Amino acid sequence: MADAPMNVLLITSDQQHWHTLGINNPLIHTPNLDRLAAEGMVFNRAYCVNPVCSPSRATMITGQFPAWHHCWTIGVKLPEDVPTVGEYYQQHGYATALVGKAHFQPLASEPDQTSLECQPILRDLDFWRKFRGPWYGFEEVEVARNHADESHVGQHYAIWMEENGLKNWADYFQPWPRPAGMKQRRGSWELPEEFHYSTWTADRTIAQMQRARQQEKPFFIWSSFHDPHPPYLVPEPWASMYDPREMQPGRRLEDELDRMPPHFGLTQQQKPDFSPWAETRHGNHGFHSHRCPDADLRQNIATYYGMISLMDKHIGRILDELDRTGQAENTLILFTTDHGHFLGQHGLIAKGPFHYEDMIRLPMLARCPGRIPAGSTCDALQSQIDFCPTMLAACGLQVPGQMQGLSQWDVWRGRSDAARDHALVENRHQPSAVHLRTLVTQRYKLTVYRGHDYGELFDLTTDPEERRNLWNEPQMAEVKSQLLHRFVQAELEREPTRLQRIAGA
Repeated sequence: MADAPMNVLLITSDQQHWHTLGINNPLIHTPNLDRLAAEGMVFNRAYCVNPVCSPSRATMITGQFPAWHHCWTIGVKLPEDVPTVGEYYQQHGYATALVGKAHFQPLASEPDQTSLECQPILRDLDFWRKFRGPWYGFEEVEVARNHADESHVGQHYAIWMEENGLKNWADYFQPWPRPAGMKQRRGSWELPEEFHYSTWTADRTIAQMQRARQQEKPFFIWSSFHDPHPPYLVPEPWASMYDPREMQPGRRLEDELDRMPPHFGLTQQQKPDFSPWAETRHGNHGFHSHRCPDADLRQNIATYYGMISLMDKHIGRILDELDRTGQAENTLILFTTDHGHFLGQHGLIAKGPFHYEDMIRLPMLARCPGRIPAGSTCDALQSQIDFCPTMLAACGLQVPGQMQGLSQWDVWRGRSDAARDHALVENRHQPSAVHLRTLVTQRYKLTVYRGHDYGELFDLTTDPEERRNLWNEPQMAEVKSQLLHRFVQAELEREPTRLQRIAGA
């Protein structure tokens, strides 16, 4: 097996706070992810490139920043002509597959921006029985767009439920079109676990691994789990696994948002006015009141943890299959998420343009027996932009010039202390009204806003909880100037070089 081509298994969750693994949080039970950590490397400083789903997910298959691959926020399509890592793996003889959530395309379709991930096509099961790819570099796709009981259910997941005996699957999900005023289910979901999409994702991931074995090909498979993205809903016994009274919500200090840009403080009002940021008819995630009763917040956290523990169980099934087939020794596994989540930290819930660690920092684990040191930890900065180059380098493949990240393979193997001295996080949620970027270094974090003179500066060494914004502090003027200069240099450095210069003219 040592001389065989390396398999690559990318396992992701959706909107998972970095502090929700058993290895760093004693309140949550994740034995299989803990096992992955014990057999590989834990990364303490991993960052997304954008704190909403589609841009980050697109980066994970293109190796480009959102400003380059053009899926700059949710509700925008990843153009299908952008080169992807799956296409590159196929050129080198790999079987490629995506199972689970894609979210490369919007919940609407127009002539110049067509989408397969919108209604009514989501529930057109005859279409999905015939369509399994190729799509975005994946030879085979088995996808589902919904979270919990959302009306966006359908696609290959609904077909699987029918084939496995749940003919009335629609009864467990919101109808489409969704009636106005329909209440959202929360907590315990009557859908049996055997028909949950985490069960389906594991089942079909295992099937795709088997397909590659039958074809005698190495594989690149993205196993893309949907949870713990809200709505907070999960079947029993997972819904009752955690006692809300034992949960520990994040907190906001009384005056900490006073030093922050104005949209932070507005979140604490009962009826905030976010109209200055309403540049288009499409709303801004997070621009609403974040006030939440303590009991509700604790219940949400308990359900959120249950969603993660259910997902962990089925990730364990995938790991067991690799062991059973003898492929574990020759498979690189990367576990991470697309972006973070707020559970009361700084008075915030869910997500939005608030670049605290809770939002942009990722849980991240990697295992590759004999290559990545078992039981190791890494404090070097990691970025989603580096995932494609690192996976390719692990397989001995050259990194295409259009990719903007760096190979972290020597860092992952313990042969180098660091590959980068910064991470960049984009966030362009409106054409110009909500447009910010963040530079993260080993010690500092700097955030700038388009068209505004306010910003954020945190010293993560002396203030790891990010309670005091130093942007306007006179004593930080020199540090701020140095970071702004580093920011400009980082912008220059990330320009890709698709083709090398081969002549003087």
